[in-house]
Amino acid sequence: MHRLAVRVALLGTVAALAAPGLASAGTRGDTLIGTVGPGFTISMNKTTVKAGTYTITIHDKSNIHNFHLTGPGVNKRTSVPRLGTTTWTAKLVKGTYRFVCDPHKTIMKGVLKIT
Repeated sequence: MHRLAVRVALLGTVAALAAPGLASAGTRGDTLIGTVGPGFTISMNKTTVKAGTYTITIHDKSNIHNFHLTGPGVNKRTSVPRLGTTTWTAKLVKGTYRFVCDPHKTIMKGVLKIT
C-alpha cells in the first residue's frame, strides 16, 4: 500500500512539473523576443507576425543601450542604465512597428511588420 501511495505522489509531481512546460510551448506563437546588446546590436526574433496580443520579452544586455518599441498604440521602452529581462504585453495591429536603441538610434534599429 505504501508503494502505491509513493507512486501516485511521484506521478502527480511529474505531471505538475510537465504542465507548465506544455502551457508555455502552446503560447510560443504569441511571444516575441527582443535583444539589445551587449555590443551595438538590437534585434527581434521575428520580422513579420499577424495582428494580435503578444507577450514581448526584452533581454537588455548592456547598460549603455535600451530597447524602445513604437507603433500603432504602442510606446514601450527599457531604461538605459538597466540590465536584465523585461516583459510587456501589447496588442499589435496591422502596420509597421519600429524598435531602436534611443542613444544610438541611427545605427541600432529594426522593423517589425504586423499583417
